[in-house]
Amino acid sequence: MGIAVGNPPYPGVGTTEADGKTGSLGIAVARLEDAVNWGRANSIWPLLFGLACCAIEQIAAGMPRFDIARFGSEVFRASPRQADLLIVSGRVSNKMAPVIKRVYDQMSYPKWVIAMGDCASCGGPFNNYAIIQGVDKILPVDVYVPGCPPRPEALFYALTLLQKKIKAEEKLGIRE
Repeated sequence: MGIAVGNPPYPGVGTTEADGKTGSLGIAVARLEDAVNWGRANSIWPLLFGLACCAIEQIAAGMPRFDIARFGSEVFRASPRQADLLIVSGRVSNKMAPVIKRVYDQMSYPKWVIAMGDCASCGGPFNNYAIIQGVDKILPVDVYVPGCPPRPEALFYALTLLQKKIKAEEKLGIRE
């Protein structure tokens, strides 16, 4: 299917009211940063890092009832090299902290982190020597999702907040 040259297919499209002549349909102008950030915000590729019960709600978010595909995140990645969003859900033990840090370091830039649930956000009810009191002690967290466990709708709200943050970035995702 090609583009027709000559008369516009619809009245008023491609014409100017002053002289009635066929003109160009227009030019879209945007900053490169805005276009790239729009693409990044609408095609986030998450990496599941489910450590406890919050992972069940995270998995449910990908099912047809909740449909995370509406946010451009329908494919959960199995490799950190293919993902740009790390969703940490559940309690983070001292033994698991170096693993999470290594996975985060293997992700390419730009990358974002969501702490899903009370355990990932602040340690939850586990205030002991074996549990890290929030994943933000080892990773820079972009969005916190409260709840024990939070519903998939809360994860979707966090995704919309993250999309707004990505669209507002200035230097093409370079974190200072």
